[in-house]
Amino acid sequence: MSDDARELLRAGDIPGLLRHLRFNAEDMQQAEVARLIGEAAARSGFDDLRQAAAAVATDPDDPRKLYDYGYACVERGVSYLAVPALRRALALAPGAPALLTELVAALEDEARHAEAVAVLDENAAALQPWPGRYLLAYNALMAGDLDRATAEARRLPDPEDRDWLPARDRLNRMLDRAHAVRAVSPLDRRDLRGWHFALTGGVLATLSPFGFDEGMTGRYAYTGDAFGGCRRSLDRLRLILDAAGRRPEIVALLPDRSSHILGLAAAGLLGLPAEPFDPARPDALVVAYDLNEIDAGQLWDRAPGQVLFEHATCWTDPPQVSADVSGFLHQTVTPPWGERLHADPDGSVRRLPPDERPVEELAAEIVHAAPLTHEGEDGAPPDTDEALAHLVASVRDQWLTGPRHRVGSPGPVPSSRFL
Repeated sequence: MSDDARELLRAGDIPGLLRHLRFNAEDMQQAEVARLIGEAAARSGFDDLRQAAAAVATDPDDPRKLYDYGYACVERGVSYLAVPALRRALALAPGAPALLTELVAALEDEARHAEAVAVLDENAAALQPWPGRYLLAYNALMAGDLDRATAEARRLPDPEDRDWLPARDRLNRMLDRAHAVRAVSPLDRRDLRGWHFALTGGVLATLSPFGFDEGMTGRYAYTGDAFGGCRRSLDRLRLILDAAGRRPEIVALLPDRSSHILGLAAAGLLGLPAEPFDPARPDALVVAYDLNEIDAGQLWDRAPGQVLFEHATCWTDPPQVSADVSGFLHQTVTPPWGERLHADPDGSVRRLPPDERPVEELAAEIVHAAPLTHEGEDGAPPDTDEALAHLVASVRDQWLTGPRHRVGSPGPVPSSRFL
């Protein structure tokens, strides 16, 4: 494994090296990994990580150096490399609060919530209520253990440091939603819609049937969107609004081209006027194609009666805010009007340019498209209008409450991701 890693480094393939280390670093010597990362960081201009890695390469049994290296790995987005270093540091300095908290943060970044719970349990004697016991409750919930999370949360006293109040309130809202949705949904490791609501507060309009039992569990990977797919999401949006008893007065148009197209289509289908987005406008349906394509900071807080709909929600890199309704979850998506690959009858593949027709014409094509459905393929459970409407009607009192927190983890329902 070390030989393969060194060859990737010699070839200058830093992304390839990182992919290799993601799957092999925990079985390699820490000093060797640190040497590889130190050189990769030097080539990438990451002086903080280079210096921290060099210190560990020289002395891999110093808890402080391991902590600094783990911290730098987390900051540079390679938390999987921080985990073995911080585990080693914690073994050398059992119960050290900073080491424990940083290790849990690295595991959270990797959505390894059950491991975070195990680490916290192993160091239970050293846990203070804030943040230690809070982290135990939060990670138990993210791992899918609602009963444990609820029990731990109930034991938490009010935090003395008021900076922890938003975290407490967020956890309590998540728990309230989870208990509400568990009355009508199983909240098991296949219940993507139920857990999506519990964790984000949003309703997932459609589930992917592709590869459901082969690792995707209702999420998409690489998706070429279609006009009929947009129509399907808007039809489901209307169903959700009806089931929740919500009646927006206008459709708010966001400035990016894709959102503008979809917003005009939504206005046409729902029979509503369309206006440019105003964050203070009450009772507005804000329509986004993909929130990662815009600055969504103005959508953190909700104006009275405002509903945020996002057609294509990225689950591997979630946007700044969680939408109130998500059409579907994807890793990568190409809009129907975007540049795309096309397979000709003779087997050749060519790249089609973007569709530059006016936004009004593209919106009209969505309105007149037949909704695209793939019910029951690949062993997926039925995704019926009736089941979705029943869930929404059952949890509508917990919907549209609190800030739209970003949730960076897929939570208890795993899906395969492609690097």
